[in-house]
Amino acid sequence: MRKNRLREIWAGGGAAVNGWLAIPNAFSAETMAHQGWDSLTIDLQHGVVDYQAAVNMLTAISTTDTVPLVRVPWLEEGIIMKMLDAGAYGIICPMINSREECERFVAATSYPPMGRRSNGPIRALLYAGGDYQAQANDTIVRFAMIETAEGLHNIDGIMSVPGLDAVYIGPSDLSLALGCRPLFDDLDPPAAEAVELILAKAKEHGIRAACHNGTAEWAKKRRAMGFDLVTISSDARFMAAGAQQAVAAMAGDDGKADSGGY
Repeated sequence: MRKNRLREIWAGGGAAVNGWLAIPNAFSAETMAHQGWDSLTIDLQHGVVDYQAAVNMLTAISTTDTVPLVRVPWLEEGIIMKMLDAGAYGIICPMINSREECERFVAATSYPPMGRRSNGPIRALLYAGGDYQAQANDTIVRFAMIETAEGLHNIDGIMSVPGLDAVYIGPSDLSLALGCRPLFDDLDPPAAEAVELILAKAKEHGIRAACHNGTAEWAKKRRAMGFDLVTISSDARFMAAGAQQAVAAMAGDDGKADSGGY
């Protein structure tokens, strides 16, 4: 089975740099994949990407060694299994708020006896290899998103679920849940403290920690803090920022653009 480079990076003591795909197009996904990202996440939760577009984007990413990840819309077993069958090498599941929800998530991503994933890896066999079913449980990466006050309260129960590989922080939702401004980078103090707590708890439980960032500057800071995966902005925001800079330059402005998140 094809190796998961995220696991190799982590085993070597490194941190992965993850890109974010919001544009439902195979060519834009392929273009992003050729820019040197360690992994790319197709976002089905927010934005306009549907299942068929995601399959085409996974195929496009396969032209490189970039690891294909998918953020599913919700904790719903059907779409989790379909995206794994389509060749996703990791699933990011939003709004995991309890140990029970995390157990459901891990079960949906794992073949028996570890879980209850149904057998039918149609495209995953093409991407990963003929021994997919035998190796998939140990190869794919499971990210539970911690982004609510309830999830924060239940953090130890969530992180102690066997089979969970990592937690992924959504700073904007987490900030809103704590009564703060919905930011990605320079967070209000309660949200910043929560991010530090989640990171510390992940280290304590021996799992990986990931965080979304609006800029490379903040991604570097969080990597230095000890995060194992840092996401920077998105394809849509990069396109908008580049266009804004060009238009601003023609207008005589300084060309600075909104860094944005999603």
